[in-house]
Amino acid sequence: MSDNAIFLGLAANGERQYLELSRANRHGLIAGATGTGKTVTLQGLAESFSANGVPVFVADVKGDLSGISMPGSPTFKHADKLEGRAKELGMDDYAYSDNPAVFWDLYGEQGHPIRTTVSEMGPLLLSRLMDLNETQEGVLNIAFHWADEQGLLLLDLDDLQSMLAHTAENAKELSTTYGNVTKASVGAIQRSLLSLRSQGGDQFFGEPALEIDDFIKCDENGRGFINVLAADKLMRSPKLYATFLLWLLSELFETLPEVGDPEKPKLVFFFDEAHLLFDDAPKALEEKIEQVVRLIRSKGVGVFFVTQNPIDIPEDVAGQLGNRVQHALRAFTPRDQKAIKAAADTFRINPELDVAEAITQLKTGEALVSTLMEDGAPSIVQRTLIKPPRSRLGPVSPKERAIIRSVSPVEGKYDTTVDRESAEEVLAQKAADAAATAAEVAEKGREEVGKRERKSTSLWGMDIGKAGKSAIKAAAGSAVSIGVAAALGKKSRADPLRTGLNAFVRNIVGGLMR
Repeated sequence: MSDNAIFLGLAANGERQYLELSRANRHGLIAGATGTGKTVTLQGLAESFSANGVPVFVADVKGDLSGISMPGSPTFKHADKLEGRAKELGMDDYAYSDNPAVFWDLYGEQGHPIRTTVSEMGPLLLSRLMDLNETQEGVLNIAFHWADEQGLLLLDLDDLQSMLAHTAENAKELSTTYGNVTKASVGAIQRSLLSLRSQGGDQFFGEPALEIDDFIKCDENGRGFINVLAADKLMRSPKLYATFLLWLLSELFETLPEVGDPEKPKLVFFFDEAHLLFDDAPKALEEKIEQVVRLIRSKGVGVFFVTQNPIDIPEDVAGQLGNRVQHALRAFTPRDQKAIKAAADTFRINPELDVAEAITQLKTGEALVSTLMEDGAPSIVQRTLIKPPRSRLGPVSPKERAIIRSVSPVEGKYDTTVDRESAEEVLAQKAADAAATAAEVAEKGREEVGKRERKSTSLWGMDIGKAGKSAIKAAAGSAVSIGVAAALGKKSRADPLRTGLNAFVRNIVGGLMR
């Protein structure tokens, strides 16, 4: 054991158990049935990482991890047990203390809002989020690709809704280039989008988008900030919760530079209720998760999965979890018995310990522990009494939460939504201008309209930016079509007058843009 290690607890044979900080980016697993002490173990680990200058991200799924920001108290109803355990473990320096914390909340209620843009989320994760089938996912990919070609910014769900409508309007033209695009598929995506809004997904998409560097900060004393995501409400939408955390992992992977194996991680990420990440996940998504987990360690990020049943983690992912803390499991069902055998088989054998039997006999606060040693080999599994945390066990009060939020290093940065020009505004302006041009041509004629100044600086001017300029040329056909429908009040695309005028105005607008 090096000096660069975290104390975990005391083994039954008297050996002190440690987690090497230099091996913490090789990921880990905290597993066990409800009420066996997983959350307390997580809290103690997060505290120790913070004390060693390692920022932490934790999802607070039950609402009680917020107490990590406040010191424990001798008046706590179980204080005698905590202090007694500390004494039993030989923790002579044990004292209650707080930790630097930042509260986050996708809904902006219990912490700073976390947002990303639709483009950054990407079609694969959005498809997972909206439960799209393979065909619908293909259409969504086309919509994203087409938006990118036109320079249309997809920032929030309103932008995506407008882009889908734009895609449906041009389904025939797009099908000849990208493959079959049907209005039925677009309609199914739009219905799923409506369901996503009802889950509060519209609050997650927009700007200002999260800057990953804000998760990787230390306070003036060199302690890593513990980023606590309020997830008790989010857990009512488990797919949103799982997709958000996977997106966050992907952002960390794509943003952070390669660092190899650092002396300590740049960030440690605790993924509670980890089974939700893999429930009903298609093969492509599982492969993406496995790839991110495998490669993100070289970015200096350690990922700890927290779950009730270790067999909830796919083998390709579980095989990369080198640090393991296994709390008690109950053998009530055949699946439970399978989980016990699977958990026992993952540990390095201890000839003096029947692991399968011990898993069912562990008391609350006890766990089977095996971590990676300095040379990278796993330590022999030991039955271990886990150390008590120094911070509060239980939630903070609303007043305490408000105070902590007010002194946050990102106070005011994300709290106000920014709505800049993006796909929704560009497409709406194109439709309005095309309709006005169509009506004007019908009244004055093409030659007269060609002499006037361009109508909208947002669409025609030189200062409109990449999004507007690209959108004008690439989407002119759709704008004209929408404009004709508005000018004539026609809905049927088979109307011969509309068809003829559509082509006529298309030529006019094309001439004006040249």
